Amino acid sequence: MPSRSLVVIGALLLAVPAFAADAKSAAEVQPRIDKPAAEVRPRVDHHLRQVEDLSQHFESVISRPCPRFAAPGGWQAYFDGEVDRVVLLWAHVEQAWIEAKQTGDDEVRRAAKAPRKHLEDARALLDKLQTCAADNGASFSQGTVWRKIEREVPRRQAQIALPQPDAAAAPRQ
Repeated sequence: MPSRSLVVIGALLLAVPAFAADAKSAAEVQPRIDKPAAEVRPRVDHHLRQVEDLSQHFESVISRPCPRFAAPGGWQAYFDGEVDRVVLLWAHVEQAWIEAKQTGDDEVRRAAKAPRKHLEDARALLDKLQTCAADNGASFSQGTVWRKIEREVPRRQAQIALPQPDAAAAPRQ
């Protein structure tokens, strides 16, 4: 006589194919939105401009000498502002891709993927800030900062997402 655990495992193995047959694929649950590129491109471009502006800021911070602060509070405020800009950069990169996925246009999608390389700017910035922290008598753990950034990105992304045109508000003809 089979053990009780073998019977349970066997029942589960028989149930999985039946469950899978009833399950809907992700494509069935969430249909692909296929908006025209002309509608999606301005939204993607908005996020790409923001990414470019932030990247230029990071390049200037990296190329300049470390700022000096007389009080620890000054350093902390500066540091928090730079980390917030990293969160904003990452949120715009992600949001550009979310917008681009609403069209099948390959050019728009390629444009939205391109700024992912700017996430390396954020890594270089944190390396520079590590040096600047030491110069200001402070320190931080990059791992802790990255975890904070990862937690904050979705919240910031929700804040920066452009409002969708409301089809219900459109005048009827």
